[in-house]
Amino acid sequence: MAIDTQEAGHSSNKLEITASRQFNSWLAEVGASVAFTTYQAGKLFMLGLQENGTLSVFERTLDRCMGMVASGNELYVSTLFQIWKFSNIMGQGERQGQYDSCYLPQMSWVTGDIDVHDMALLPSGDLVFANTLFSCLARPSGHSSFTPVWHPPFVSKLAAEDRCHLNGLAVDQSGPAYVTCVSQSDIVDGWRDHRQEGGCVIDVRTDEVIASGLSMPHSPRLHDGKLWILESGTGYLGVIDIASGRFEPVTFCSGYARGMTFVDQYAIVGLSLPRNNNAFQGLALDEELRKRNAKPRCGLLVVDTKTGDVVQWIRIEGIVSELYDVAVLPGTKCPSLVGFKSDEIRRVLKVGN
Repeated sequence: MAIDTQEAGHSSNKLEITASRQFNSWLAEVGASVAFTTYQAGKLFMLGLQENGTLSVFERTLDRCMGMVASGNELYVSTLFQIWKFSNIMGQGERQGQYDSCYLPQMSWVTGDIDVHDMALLPSGDLVFANTLFSCLARPSGHSSFTPVWHPPFVSKLAAEDRCHLNGLAVDQSGPAYVTCVSQSDIVDGWRDHRQEGGCVIDVRTDEVIASGLSMPHSPRLHDGKLWILESGTGYLGVIDIASGRFEPVTFCSGYARGMTFVDQYAIVGLSLPRNNNAFQGLALDEELRKRNAKPRCGLLVVDTKTGDVVQWIRIEGIVSELYDVAVLPGTKCPSLVGFKSDEIRRVLKVGN
């Protein structure tokens, strides 16, 4: 499917999205739609199904959109200097054209450019996020840029220095549970010197480093009693054995793996093309691709966690080459979202009960 990402006031740019033959059937089977962000292109995409079963691709421009979390009728998205809360204003059974949901911006927190990465909702409904610039976990604040809630034990000071590149967050019923860091460094931008094997997973509740020696870990997620992560530097989706700290590879992903969510027994993993700069060069991922006579891809992989097999995929070519996060939008088949680049936001109104 070729789509035109042109919006009001913007020039036309082409994007090619190709899906595996059974992706649409799989999407109908799980009864949900999928959203993903690309900060490189400043776009949020939503994949769903039209009434005739063909793929629907909906996109909006959100400047440097990265972390994302969905729950019920709410969707939170981090951008360059804000975190936005969107709410689905359409009731069950309602439709507008082909769409059965419409996410409307309801409020935002102005955080400043603190490089928000992963976000998660706690059981209380409160939002917590990885504040990568300040090497900590934080909450939005109504009176300041953010409220710090935790930082790694090896970080001696909260400073706008991106010391360890704290990027990933997993939560459980008690609250924040695990984070991923690219290194255990305590100097400005120190993580860049430890990309090959400096990465770690930390138990937020005990301050214990439970796994180390990882290559650029991202996207820790608790699912089905296991702690899943993406070891982006090697290209593997795998599980952390919490008792031993060992990383157990499950599936090789044919790109720089970053961004992950789960639906039923499936992991949906985001893939990016490696950048031609020092942050992405010289990683074991390069050799893993060479061994398989493969080129890196940008897109999504759907992995059956029971077998480790890639059962569905999305391939993205054109102006988008890097993804950050992936989210499942439950209970919606064909989603839409009101953006900020056209006058639509002036005309979409919802009257409260």
